[in-house]
Amino acid sequence: MKKNTINKKAVCIMSGGMDSTLSAYLMEKQGYEIIAVHFNYDQRTQKKELECFHNICDSLNVKEKYVLDLDFFKHLGASALTDKNLDIPVNGVEEGVPITYVPFRNGIFLSMAAAIAEKEGASVISIGVVQEDSSGYPDCREEYVNSMQNAINLGTKDETDITIDMPLVHLLKSQIVEKSLELSVPLSLTWSCYQSEEKACGVCDSCRLRLNGFLQAGVEDPIEYE
Repeated sequence: MKKNTINKKAVCIMSGGMDSTLSAYLMEKQGYEIIAVHFNYDQRTQKKELECFHNICDSLNVKEKYVLDLDFFKHLGASALTDKNLDIPVNGVEEGVPITYVPFRNGIFLSMAAAIAEKEGASVISIGVVQEDSSGYPDCREEYVNSMQNAINLGTKDETDITIDMPLVHLLKSQIVEKSLELSVPLSLTWSCYQSEEKACGVCDSCRLRLNGFLQAGVEDPIEYE
């Protein structure tokens, strides 16, 4: 049996997007010291996402952050996010698992975050997965993340006891917008577009989900679109 320890550090996986940003703000509201983690994995909007990450960290007064470079996904390919020979779909949600799915990405991110959490003495890993209103990625499912939590605690020291927090997993995108506004989350600093870094394209799956969330919430998205 793992020992329960009182610890107010949370490792927050932060892409620079709206979901992971709200998740980090929820951790901060609960009194956790945020340890921010960002992954560069040769995604199309890597430069923009990294810029957003740093700006969001500044808004949260984050003192400890990790920016990790992974060239594994570039060599793996198999996703339109990392392989420029594949087109980003712009005609609506695809049938089945979309071509923008990056194989086992969240599993790899969670594993690396677990190593950081154990080193830093953090009791929580926060990840902004959304199951109900997402692109249909298998690694965003609640049961999957719960199984990763079990595996992480089996594979770490006895005194390590890590909870994976996924506060948005059953929210709709409109509810994420509403909760962000309630907490004064700076949504203007976030980025969701899969393919553009200057102005969001407005037509990729991620942009469509984001725009629909703002529409349903009855407010205007503060970022620029083409």
